[in-house]
Amino acid sequence: MPKINVYLPDELAEAVKDTGVPVSAICQRALEQAVRRIAAIRQTALGELEADDLDERLPRFTAPARTVVKLAIDRARADAAPNVGTGHLLAGMLAEGKNLALHVLRAVEIDPAQVQRDLERHAGSEDGGAEGNSSVHFSAPAAGALELTVVEATGLGHNYVGCEHLLLGLITEPDGTAGQVLRALGAEPRLVRRAVTAALAGYVHLRAQTAADPAQALAAAVHQQVRPLIERIERLEQRLGSAREQG
Repeated sequence: MPKINVYLPDELAEAVKDTGVPVSAICQRALEQAVRRIAAIRQTALGELEADDLDERLPRFTAPARTVVKLAIDRARADAAPNVGTGHLLAGMLAEGKNLALHVLRAVEIDPAQVQRDLERHAGSEDGGAEGNSSVHFSAPAAGALELTVVEATGLGHNYVGCEHLLLGLITEPDGTAGQVLRALGAEPRLVRRAVTAALAGYVHLRAQTAADPAQALAAAVHQQVRPLIERIERLEQRLGSAREQG
C-alpha cells in the first residue's frame, strides 16, 4: 500500500501523540471525502449546464453560491457567449450583492464597483466548453476555478462551499479573466485566504454573542477581524522595504 507523509504543526503533532488518535484511518477517510468532492465538481464543471438543476448538481454549495452560478449561466446566455467563463462567475458574484466574498474584498481595500468596471473592460470568451453548440458549458479556466473552489473549502476544513471559497478559486486559477482582474487589483491569494478565515471566525463569535442581523454581523466581523491582520501585514512589508533599502 502506498505511503503518504503528513506534516503537522508541532503542537498538533504532540496532541495527536498524547491522545492516540488513529492518524492513518482519519487521514484516509478525509482524503476519500476530498477526492469524492473534487471528482463530483469536476464532473459537473465538464458537463452540460442547466440553471434549474443546480441544487442537485451542487449540493454542498450554499444558496448564495448556487445563485452566483445561476447568474453566471444566465449572463453567459444573455451575452451569447460560447461558454460560462470566470468573468461570468465573478460578475454573478458581484450581481448577487450580499455574499461574504464582497465583504472580504472591501476589507482588503478592493472596491467591488472597481472590480465590475475592470471586468467589463476585459470582456471576452475563454477557451474550452462547447463552442458552436446550443448547450452551455464552463470554459476550461472556469472549470478549473470551480475545482480549486472545492479544494479551498476542503483545505479550510469546511463541509460547505460558499462564495468566499469561490473568490479564492477565481483568484488562484491562473488563466481566467476573473483571476487576472482580481490579482491586478491586489487580491493576493494568501492575504485573501487569511481574510476569509478571520472574517468567518469573527462572524461566528458575533452571531453567538448578539442578536445582530446576519449581514450586519458579517460586515462587523470583517471589519474587526480583518483590518488588524492587514495592518500587521502592511507593517511587515514596510519593515522589509526599509531593510532592503538599508542593505
